[in-house]
Amino acid sequence: MKEQIRRAHNFNAGPSALPLAVLQKAQEELVDFRANGMSVMELSHRSAAFEEVHNTAIAKMRSLLSIPEEYEVLFLQGGASLQFGMIPMNFLQPDSTAAYIMTGAWSEKALEDAKLYGKPYEAASTKGENYRRIPSFDELRYQPTDAYVHLTSNNTIFGTQWSSFPDTGDVPLIGDMSSDIMSKPVDVSKFAMIYAGAQKNLGPSGVTVVIIRKDMIERANKNLPAMLRYSTHSKNNSLYNTPPTFGIYMLGEVLSWIEETGGLEQIAKRNEEKAGLIYDAIDASQGFYVGHAEPNSRSLMNVTFRVKDETLEKQFLAEAKKEGFIGVNGHRSVGGCRASIYNAVPYESCLAFREFMLQFQKVNG
Repeated sequence: MKEQIRRAHNFNAGPSALPLAVLQKAQEELVDFRANGMSVMELSHRSAAFEEVHNTAIAKMRSLLSIPEEYEVLFLQGGASLQFGMIPMNFLQPDSTAAYIMTGAWSEKALEDAKLYGKPYEAASTKGENYRRIPSFDELRYQPTDAYVHLTSNNTIFGTQWSSFPDTGDVPLIGDMSSDIMSKPVDVSKFAMIYAGAQKNLGPSGVTVVIIRKDMIERANKNLPAMLRYSTHSKNNSLYNTPPTFGIYMLGEVLSWIEETGGLEQIAKRNEEKAGLIYDAIDASQGFYVGHAEPNSRSLMNVTFRVKDETLEKQFLAEAKKEGFIGVNGHRSVGGCRASIYNAVPYESCLAFREFMLQFQKVNG
């Protein structure tokens, strides 16, 4: 009898849970990738075997997100954090403006990098409310002459998420979707560019996906080093230099898993059900658990909350860890509790965590 694999309840914010089926397939193919006599990590990135992996991953990304033909799909390195600087390098001139919608720590970091290249400004901010909500469309203030409008679709630290996106008309909209890409269907045509680190919903760390409209590539600054130009990666199908081959392979396998699961509509339904388990426990607790995000801004990826007093909260986190719930501590900058429930986190883990929360309250309430 095959020994049962013991898997932790992995609520880490990133790197985060990967589908077990994907890990098992990677394990099977690790030493001899599809009868090539070597690992995918040993293949030349110029080989036909790897080009098939690479191009299949791009095709699956296009299919799942229904990406229009006028967009390129690029696999880059450096994480979303490199994009914070690369975007203004390419699209901001010293005297031009860009609008940044402030919803958390990552939008703050993006704005700070943009200040090195142009005149970015805050189009809206909920910082004064400790980022408990997403700004309403009526609060957004941007200009028709802006180079772009930038937003962060999901905020891992504060547990807020855009449920729909503004129509910015002729002003290009750029979205950092690092922590919720592929968690639900998205109308890509609303955006001039979407970027995302892979380590939440797409695979291991090391790959950054950029979905960018071709006209944006054409208008970008050409006086940059080759590696910092989107045009370089577009012309070379993201193979200008040696790419993170294993990461791209894993990304492709995760996309296959999403297809087999039923696509983004089914993934979105599962994510709503998983988040509902935990939010319901918070809402029914009569103040024992206190959610950070306002209900209409709640994230389906990162559930953030506090326990009613500090002593109990420390006990809650210690007991959660003892029971096998990993990564439940809130971000070091804000404290509290956080359950990151990305695509690959099973429903069963969320149900088990809910039961733990209810039992902890029963004993300590």
